[in-house]
Amino acid sequence: MESSIIKSDSIVVFKSHRVVLPDGVASAAVVTKNGQIVAVKGYDDSRIALGIHDEYQPISVIDLGNLVLSPGVVDSHVHVNEPGRTHWEGFTTATRAAAAGGVTTIVDMPLNSIPPTTTKENFAEKFTAASGNVFVDVAFWGGIIPGNQDELIPLLREGVRGFKCFMCPSGVDEFPQAKEEDLEIAFQRLQNSSTTILFHAEVECCSAVSTNTEEIPSVYQGFLQSRPGVMEVEAIRLVIELCRRYRVQSHIVHLSCAEAIPLIAQAKKDGVPITVETCPHYLTLSAEEVPVKATQFKCCPPIRDKSNQDLLWSGLLDGTIDLVVSDHSPAPQDLKCVDTGDFMKAWGGISSLQLVLPLLWTFGHPKGLSLMDLSRFLSYNTAKLARLHHRKGSIAVGMDADFVIWNPDEQITVTPEMLHFRHKLSPYLGKVLNGRVVMTVLRGQIVFNNDAFVLDKPQGILLAEPLE
Repeated sequence: MESSIIKSDSIVVFKSHRVVLPDGVASAAVVTKNGQIVAVKGYDDSRIALGIHDEYQPISVIDLGNLVLSPGVVDSHVHVNEPGRTHWEGFTTATRAAAAGGVTTIVDMPLNSIPPTTTKENFAEKFTAASGNVFVDVAFWGGIIPGNQDELIPLLREGVRGFKCFMCPSGVDEFPQAKEEDLEIAFQRLQNSSTTILFHAEVECCSAVSTNTEEIPSVYQGFLQSRPGVMEVEAIRLVIELCRRYRVQSHIVHLSCAEAIPLIAQAKKDGVPITVETCPHYLTLSAEEVPVKATQFKCCPPIRDKSNQDLLWSGLLDGTIDLVVSDHSPAPQDLKCVDTGDFMKAWGGISSLQLVLPLLWTFGHPKGLSLMDLSRFLSYNTAKLARLHHRKGSIAVGMDADFVIWNPDEQITVTPEMLHFRHKLSPYLGKVLNGRVVMTVLRGQIVFNNDAFVLDKPQGILLAEPLE
């Protein structure tokens, strides 16, 4: 397929024998106009049957054959870091990487930008930095820190999708951890609002003690033992208690410890309004395979052992875990301590924004993951978390015409040259994955096609509809 620029008022029909619709995978023709889906018809329907009655109306038909046409991926956990730490990442590089990976919407985390998205004024700075610089659509999370309780409702009115907090030190001074008393106040302020509180769920407890293995900082096991699973379990226990009491929608980000899954399952059974995500690195990497000094594998909470990974997959496939996100959290090589390989000092974060779809497909399909499952975990549920599911995350009439067109049977090799985020340091370099993104369509416009960006200028918009 040749790259082409589509006029905004053109009717464009995307046809495929494998379209991932809300009720199943089918041969279909998806009709788009002015950035939206206006009809979903049978693959072989005639022009009149497609509902196009004006013979003078421009129309293009893109026949994708057997390529999969899925809703664009919505990555609801991305650290863009702009403004303030744009040398870590930025809106231009992050959203180009997103487009190359079939991601049509990202939701930016309130840290590690300077300033963080914790006040109305800070959000205005973030919004200005992003304006005109995004290749996909972008929404924003706000933050909960000690003392900013009066900012929460104003931030919702400005359009943030919810609030992230840390139950342990975040790693940056401008985003301090929220103590239990801070969380109580936040829950009280948000009780009558339509929003979600997101938790980095680790708490410092007596079981998180220093070990002798930390004396060799280049060995991963020392870092792993410094953040045991009990830190997550106890934090999640507290979140469930607060959520049960105040009934404010709550969400556990980047679950790594499978021991917490029964707690979450029981809370859901009891009607507690709680959801949970995990990340590709917890589902595809294991502690046993982390080489000495390979700090590109460091993240918080940490990658755990293979038996824990197997239980995470079980929790995902049985529906206890609701969604999968990248938690793209890059940093320059010096902050990753590439030269020394010191796991204890290195910045914790995995770079994988561009790779979420092929990673989940490669490792999940052999376990029974279907195209419908993939779409639910990567598109619909992530859009729903960010309260964007009225326009993002599914292929249906009235939705934005956001698509990823991909070949699940074609392999890719992860190389620095094919990655578009700012720093090419990733634990996935050299990996061979199944699932090549062929085309990314943003609101009806092809933005990425056959390994090339179609448009020179960013076409993304900022999504900031008020919530209260």
